[in-house]
Amino acid sequence: DDILTAWYGTTWCPTARTALDLGSGIGTVGMICAWRLPGARFVTVEAQSDSVALAKKTARYNGVADRYEIREGDFRAPEILRAEEKFDLITGSPPYFPPDAGVKSEHPQKLACRFELRGTVADYCTTAAKHLASGGFFACVFPHEPAQLARVAAGAREAGLVIVRKRPVIFREGDPALVALFGLMRADDLPEWFRGQTWTEPDLIIRTR
Repeated sequence: DDILTAWYGTTWCPTARTALDLGSGIGTVGMICAWRLPGARFVTVEAQSDSVALAKKTARYNGVADRYEIREGDFRAPEILRAEEKFDLITGSPPYFPPDAGVKSEHPQKLACRFELRGTVADYCTTAAKHLASGGFFACVFPHEPAQLARVAAGAREAGLVIVRKRPVIFREGDPALVALFGLMRADDLPEWFRGQTWTEPDLIIRTR
């Protein structure tokens, strides 16, 4: 999911000079984006100290620490991102499930990756809307099932975002799509006639028969 998110965001925003990754974990999305956008400067935000430590180690190892700022904290907290900070590209790989939705891992990092301990997809949309530069692009991934798709649509609408494109992802040819990639922009940056439209791209098939 992280690889897909990074690929999708950098594909549709290839000239980004500034980028933000929300809930960045150990830095997978941000690192791939940094590799694909060698001239861009990055800010990533992660709440778990263990993940932050690993992300900092990875940034040093990959030689990007001079353009890659890792912030520790909850991205919903006002002190983490300043109001005036704007980014051409924002990425996010939100957890998919409410805390009471299933069996929980005892590993804290795995738990936070799967369950909404610090924010829902709507919170990702709200934060992205506040920090997108004019014409900026927000890329995220979420399950491709009716109830979950409705959550993305509602979160985008409430935040003043428009889902301009969506791409279902099939991991093995012949199976149903399990997740979808979303590209969102601020409604205010789009012509009025375009705001109600979403381009559904052809399915992305990871493994063919």
